[in-house]
Amino acid sequence: MAQRQQPMVILSEDNERTQGEDAQDSNIRAGKAVANSVRTTLGPKGMDKMLVGSSGDVTITNDGATILNKMDIEHPAAQMLVEVAETQEIEVGDGTTTASVLAGELLAEAEELLDQDLHPTVIVEGYHEAAKLAHEAVDDQTLAVDLDDDTLEAVARSSMTGKGTGDVTVDALAEPVVSAVQQVATDAGVDREDIHIHTHPGASTSATELIEGVVIDETPLDDAAPSQLADATTAILDTDLEFDTGEADAEYNITDVDQLNEAIAAEEAELEGYAETIADAGVELLFVTGDIDDRVASHLAAEEIVAFEDIGSSDADAIAAATGARQLGTLEDIEDADLGTTAALSVETYGEDKFTFVEGADAAHVSLFVRGSTDHVVDELERALNDALDVVIAALDAGGVVGGAGAAEIAIADHVRSHAASVEGRKQLAIEAFATAVDELPRTLAENTGMDPIDALVDLRARHDAQGRAGLVSTGRSGKVGDPVEEDILDPAAVKHEAVDSATEAATMILRIDDVISSDN
Repeated sequence: MAQRQQPMVILSEDNERTQGEDAQDSNIRAGKAVANSVRTTLGPKGMDKMLVGSSGDVTITNDGATILNKMDIEHPAAQMLVEVAETQEIEVGDGTTTASVLAGELLAEAEELLDQDLHPTVIVEGYHEAAKLAHEAVDDQTLAVDLDDDTLEAVARSSMTGKGTGDVTVDALAEPVVSAVQQVATDAGVDREDIHIHTHPGASTSATELIEGVVIDETPLDDAAPSQLADATTAILDTDLEFDTGEADAEYNITDVDQLNEAIAAEEAELEGYAETIADAGVELLFVTGDIDDRVASHLAAEEIVAFEDIGSSDADAIAAATGARQLGTLEDIEDADLGTTAALSVETYGEDKFTFVEGADAAHVSLFVRGSTDHVVDELERALNDALDVVIAALDAGGVVGGAGAAEIAIADHVRSHAASVEGRKQLAIEAFATAVDELPRTLAENTGMDPIDALVDLRARHDAQGRAGLVSTGRSGKVGDPVEEDILDPAAVKHEAVDSATEAATMILRIDDVISSDN
């Protein structure tokens, strides 16, 4: 008789394991819960969320990425949907709520398919095939228009509509946003790092302005320095202006007063030489990333050079871009090509705070100086402006614009559903389910706008079939079905492409998991 083998124990007692349908059910429910948490924020009539941290700090926003980032989410599958929003934010700067809601709906539809005994692999394959069809639909909806300032301002307005912009309209904010992007645009595209947002509460939102240059928190070393400069020759030093003691650990034996006086005189001469070298180069405005010795500062003041110290590296980079100056690591052999020009410098006082505005003649770096009555208002306005900047850049650099207000989603659902019939086998069910999940986006828009979601969806499909484009246009306390392009409601095509990709990838990754092993270690 064969000896019975003892079962092999692989996992320790500290591990917890969830398998099969239980694991899938848990993951899907977690993903749906995350999507539902941001669903009501979708669209121009979306609601805000108040997020209270453990220390009592409060954030009020309807920005999907911010909401999910600040939520204390522990479930690993739910965290994957948070990553969807983060990826969407990093790649295109907007559409985080759209991507999160779509991922949740894809999971909800998959749940029903699993109940019908469809294998997860079949669902995954169907979703990926449907995603390809979705990209085709977005490409078909991309408008053949020039991306002029008017079009880009429409994109910026569409992004900010429904977000907290204080007492100023999105129309007033769209113009400086587009001007900022156009100011730094090159043939190679737009570097987002060339646009900075500097915030300061204590004034009306309407006081927000575009600065063709940099705003820094520093003030001149010399209190008597002029608070206004124009056309100032500018240098940037990435070093300290102090006495060079050398790196060697050396001792000097001074035996009489004359030797001490000579040492002091030599040190003073070196420090004065710094100021003379800078003055001889024709510098009128100096920014130093390190420290400036008080004696050097005194000599610089005597030469009527306005100097700043402890400039952060990012501010130094921005000043260089704004003024055309090069960052120098040494004072040796300063040439005219190393210097830039500050068209206007001004030191302004706001309450108890002072800021310095550094503007360039042909600034390759610009700043939005954002004002608001409170910290909460300023923070939400900053998020809205960041999204607007990102979508304008996405429209310019990554593939044009499509009609907003759910028009792209209706087109996607229609295109995917129409091609599903040509697919054989059970995969067809997954493709149709993808279309149904996408339909939930305009349905949610309708709900948040105050319309009947079923009637709105029927009307949207009918108008899309008849005219090729249909969206939900917000009107007062409700909305109507119309052509979003005629209403100047535009979204970057890149936002739609990224939302489809990130939502599909997250949903399919979760669906492929049938075993969850957790450990306390």
